[in-house]
Amino acid sequence: MTGKGLLVIGDVVTDVVALHGAPVMSASDIAADIVLRPGGSGANTASWAAHLGGEVGLLARCGYDSSEWHIGELVKAGVRPHVRLDADHPTAVVIAMVDRTGERSMLTNRGAGGLISTDDWDDALLDGVARLHVSGYTLFGEPGLRLVRLAMAQAVAAGIAISVDPASTSPLREFGVERFLTETAPAELIFPNRDEALLLTGAAAPERAAELLSERYGTAVVKLGSQGALAATGGQVVAKADPVPTEMVDSTGAGDAFAAGYLTATLTGAGERAALEAGCRAGAECVALVGGRPRYGLDVKRLYPIRTD
Repeated sequence: MTGKGLLVIGDVVTDVVALHGAPVMSASDIAADIVLRPGGSGANTASWAAHLGGEVGLLARCGYDSSEWHIGELVKAGVRPHVRLDADHPTAVVIAMVDRTGERSMLTNRGAGGLISTDDWDDALLDGVARLHVSGYTLFGEPGLRLVRLAMAQAVAAGIAISVDPASTSPLREFGVERFLTETAPAELIFPNRDEALLLTGAAAPERAAELLSERYGTAVVKLGSQGALAATGGQVVAKADPVPTEMVDSTGAGDAFAAGYLTATLTGAGERAALEAGCRAGAECVALVGGRPRYGLDVKRLYPIRTD
């Protein structure tokens, strides 16, 4: 490791969140509370990590329509944004429909985020970084896949640890399980949720899935939502953590917040159990909010220069 910082490669997304009480029905108007929030798995993880005291940079791509707002939100959250501005494409948009239980369904347009590429990379991004964290969504477009290959190779050469979040079962299945496992082989830590872990391994239970994934990556942390989380190392489950009681409002970004809690804890020397507990606390804080980001006050203590090259 060459520092203590965290570099996240991932997406910045405009989230349109609709909280509805009645089921969504075709050809019908359904009353909902609708809000606009900054989002994106990578940006959410970076923002939560900064909220929890980490030194965090985010490499992402924004579009012509909302880049100023998104960069401003990242800066206010304490993230150092390394953002390429795309003059020809809009920022990614997700419409998240959240039911009364807090569960969500999403409609996604990746926009400029799907075009992030090796042109956006600079080796200096790894200066002072102890861990590179990759959002799986980045791999699902060919330009992003080439970027991830380059970034991982540079991190390995520099002795920097790598972690990856598989993102979501549908694009993961379309991308190909074996292909994903091969492309992310340089990582030594993976953060699937229960469904992703089962898909990646074919196992029937999350414990067994964690064990199998840890044999490939070294460490596998499986997010179990309302049942907490577990970690396996070298083929054996080594720690579990119970969920933190909270009011479920919106599950958007809960897994991203968990990863941030775990990563910031480990970067300060926490063991597996303590890191899992930190992840569960961050996830619980997230689901009590609308949207996938932490809230911040008007007194921003850390304002970083904006890089848009």
